Amino acid sequence: MRALFRLLIWSIGALWATAIWAGPLGGLEGAVMPGEVIEGHAKYEKQCEKCHSPFSKATQNILCNDCHKEVRADIADKKGFHGRIADAKDKPCKACHTEHKGRKANIVLLDKDTFDHNSTDFQLKGKHKQITCAACHVAKKKFREAQGKCYDCHKGDEPHKGKLGKECDVCHKETGWKEFFFDHSRTEFALKGKHQGVGCKDCHVNERYAGLPRTCVSCHRSDDKHKGQYGEKCDKCHTANGWHSVGFDHDRDTKFKLEGKHVDVTCAQCHKDNLFKVKLKTDCYSCHQLQDEHKGLYGKKCDTCHTLKGWSEIRFNHDKDTKYPLRGKHKDVSCRDCHRGDLYKEKLKTECFICHQQDDAHKGQEGTDCKRCHNEEGWSKKVAFDHDITKFPLLGVHSTIGCEECHSTSSFKDAKVQCTSCHNEDDVHKARLGTACETCHTPTNWKVWQFDHDKQTKFRLDGAHKETHCYRCHEKPVVGKIKMEKTCVSCHLKDDAHGGTYGRVCERCHVTNSFKEFTLENRKRP
Repeated sequence: MRALFRLLIWSIGALWATAIWAGPLGGLEGAVMPGEVIEGHAKYEKQCEKCHSPFSKATQNILCNDCHKEVRADIADKKGFHGRIADAKDKPCKACHTEHKGRKANIVLLDKDTFDHNSTDFQLKGKHKQITCAACHVAKKKFREAQGKCYDCHKGDEPHKGKLGKECDVCHKETGWKEFFFDHSRTEFALKGKHQGVGCKDCHVNERYAGLPRTCVSCHRSDDKHKGQYGEKCDKCHTANGWHSVGFDHDRDTKFKLEGKHVDVTCAQCHKDNLFKVKLKTDCYSCHQLQDEHKGLYGKKCDTCHTLKGWSEIRFNHDKDTKYPLRGKHKDVSCRDCHRGDLYKEKLKTECFICHQQDDAHKGQEGTDCKRCHNEEGWSKKVAFDHDITKFPLLGVHSTIGCEECHSTSSFKDAKVQCTSCHNEDDVHKARLGTACETCHTPTNWKVWQFDHDKQTKFRLDGAHKETHCYRCHEKPVVGKIKMEKTCVSCHLKDDAHGGTYGRVCERCHVTNSFKEFTLENRKRP
């Protein structure tokens, strides 16, 4: 046990002594570092934590990729040389790239003679197989920094002087410059129809390829039979198969479908100006204003009534298309009898009286709501009127008599409603009980009557008054309601035996049974 302890003490001392004379690093790191790093890593030589994690080998690759981010991206995207290695994610970097072999060491274990360039993003084909690595991979630069575009390497070999752009592979292959092909469909102008037989020089004058116009009119302005009237977008109507091949469909390619009479109309009849600069209106009135027989009175929405088959075909239905159906006599009325102004600006009222004020036989006495009694069949057809809704409901015998017996004219409100206006000759009372016949009588019959003097007047009949005939008090004719004095002397002044000595308040002493019967208790009355 003591021997083991001595060995441990000796080892620590040896390490400590080694650290004292250790190389450039000095300290413990210098004692354990196996050797110098390469020139590219030299600046990190004193920062071991940049590449090493204490007591953990699993994080070695992570620390490598933290610096070499482009390698990490290749592995993640499965691109480039590292991305194509099957077990790149699990394989440690030091399996191929060892360190601490000195500043001049080459830690990229790449055999240029046996390296398969197909394992990169740029496969070597054709002439590229014959060139040396140094022709593309410049010294002191990473292999991945080599150019990958044709023009980047062959700018000096390009005889077109940039006129055809920088995408050499559009025409050429890796087999050599002299072997070339060109697919015009890969450009922005595919050759179709008549264009397939046209020579390159007809369009590419002086070998100009870039920036050529692609519009039809740029080449075919002189071929335009429309003289620019229909604009410069020839392809809207014509195709590359020839001028006679017209692909334009007015129904499909515009918002105005040609139907009915419009099918036979020529283009020039509507499109009189530049087709694309002047936008034609699609409403009927814009073209057919001169054909409007209504002179603008019915507005400009011709299609409300007419169809595309012709002016004579009318589809307007007043009953369905408006809120005012035409019934009875209204069916035979012409449009102009009602619509005398602009159909859409002038909103007609639908009240009968607005149109038939001159026809009103009642002279306005019955109001303006004609439909309460009349209908569209005619003024005298099926007249409906409920007399009970008036101030004079027809009751009893009144319900059986004809209208003309009370209404001598159509001015119905002129008829008087007082009983005496019709029954003055039938009044057996000769107006002594007033002219308000309805106070006692009903419309049923004159002989059927009822009147309660005690309840319907302010003069109660008691005593001798009960047996007194009506005419004893009501002697003279009265117009309207009866108004009579209620004092005793108003009737019995001539019966006053006192000659007025005791005043005129007879009821202080007398009662209504008889003048001979009196009581002193009445004197107590005020």
